[in-house]
Amino acid sequence: MSHRIRKLFTGVLNIIAWLVFAFAVGVSLVGFLSQAVRTSTRRSFKNNINVLIILVAYSLVFVMSLAFCLNRRISMVRKLHRISKRRVALRKGDIPKHLHEFVTQEYARACLISFESLPKDAHREGWGRPGTRWDGLSFRRTLLDTIPDLDAQARLLIPSQPPLRPHARMSHHHRFVAPLMPRDEDGLTPLHYYDSAVQLARQAARELSEREFEIGMAAADEIKRILSETRQEMLEGSTPDLDKLSPTL
Repeated sequence: MSHRIRKLFTGVLNIIAWLVFAFAVGVSLVGFLSQAVRTSTRRSFKNNINVLIILVAYSLVFVMSLAFCLNRRISMVRKLHRISKRRVALRKGDIPKHLHEFVTQEYARACLISFESLPKDAHREGWGRPGTRWDGLSFRRTLLDTIPDLDAQARLLIPSQPPLRPHARMSHHHRFVAPLMPRDEDGLTPLHYYDSAVQLARQAARELSEREFEIGMAAADEIKRILSETRQEMLEGSTPDLDKLSPTL
């Protein structure tokens, strides 16, 4: 409906503009002719060279304007006729089989050339190397994206956990689930490694190395696994064993 109203409004404005233009041209023509008559000695249209000059000038302007509009119209029509109206091939059956095979081979060849042209040894600091599992990933952004996921999973165990603050240390924010984390031979938990990696991603001026990123992601995966197993044990412990309940009549 809005498109129709807009189209109607545009058409009305065009008609009004042409009417105003025609009225202005007519008024100017009448004014010039009347002035030519008043300034002549005979005060008549007969044998008045000024009237003739005015009529010829307006006629030339009208003819030239009409020719210009027709030229624009014809050029637009010619350009529209140059656009192909033939059916475009979209499926395999739209063109002959040999032509389809030729197009497929050329497309595969172009894709192969494009793939082989890609740099294989290029490496940008803070991003995954081509050909590895981290290809195309930003170490800093990917590691920081694990923070809300871990917070949501920890909140399933402890709903009253404090809200996540933008610059809070992970070791302090997850202090209530820290006792669940196992310690290694150095006495450190996955939460310690994760907190260190997150602090590097947040505060360090340099980009994370691939080793630091892998340590942080491995610690995040380990924390997720521990939280998931703990929640599963809580659910299993809170579910009553119906087979051991004796029915009461």
